[in-house]
Amino acid sequence: MIETKFVEVISSEQPLVVPSPSESGGGQKMHRCPTCQFGVWSNYGDDGDIVRWVRVGTLDDPSKAPPNVHIFTSTKQPWVKLDDNLPIKEESYRREEVWSKASLERREEYVKDLPS
Repeated sequence: MIETKFVEVISSEQPLVVPSPSESGGGQKMHRCPTCQFGVWSNYGDDGDIVRWVRVGTLDDPSKAPPNVHIFTSTKQPWVKLDDNLPIKEESYRREEVWSKASLERREEYVKDLPS
């Protein structure tokens, strides 16, 4: 999760926006690289365009954003081993159970900018 105001697209080409379904039923707007079609970030219904859920592998330095939870593990392959002591959720999660206090406080700030 990165507030949109802190995301910089360095390509001269803008991403393709593809409306897609989501587990919540609220849908998402997947933003894809126009060349390779790889998903770079999503905007989910609840957060509008205020926040981008950026795919960590697209960052300049993905090591600065390690995971804090494993989600949708109900569809993982049996050979995938999750033994790093992070929370494991078969589907999604409740942010209050997983997010740090700082992340929850950041969310409280950007929620003020969401349309009612």
